[in-house]
Amino acid sequence: MNPNITSLNSSNIDQVLATMRTLKAQAVGNPEQVAPGSGSDVSFSQLMKQSLDTINETQLQATQMKQAFETGERDVNLAEVMVAVQKSSLSFEAMVQVRNKLVDAYKEIMNMPI
Repeated sequence: MNPNITSLNSSNIDQVLATMRTLKAQAVGNPEQVAPGSGSDVSFSQLMKQSLDTINETQLQATQMKQAFETGERDVNLAEVMVAVQKSSLSFEAMVQVRNKLVDAYKEIMNMPI
């Protein structure tokens, strides 16, 4: 497993959590509870783009590993290929679930009476 990928995912998770805390504080009406530098300087669209880019890189890496294994390259292990494919699949499914929740939230907001 590549340690850079693990640390990148960990930092993305920290950014997502910080953004969620910021949004929660703003929704409750207590924006002063958010500590400076806790991720409030990252916009939601930037965070989503970073997440999509990470998922895309994971999928590209899994595809390259599959192709390398299929062509018979000696340095590619079947177990590593399977882990990469599963990681790619899980990250894509997680993003689909996030998208579904965002669409549901948008629909709920649009149906609120003014």
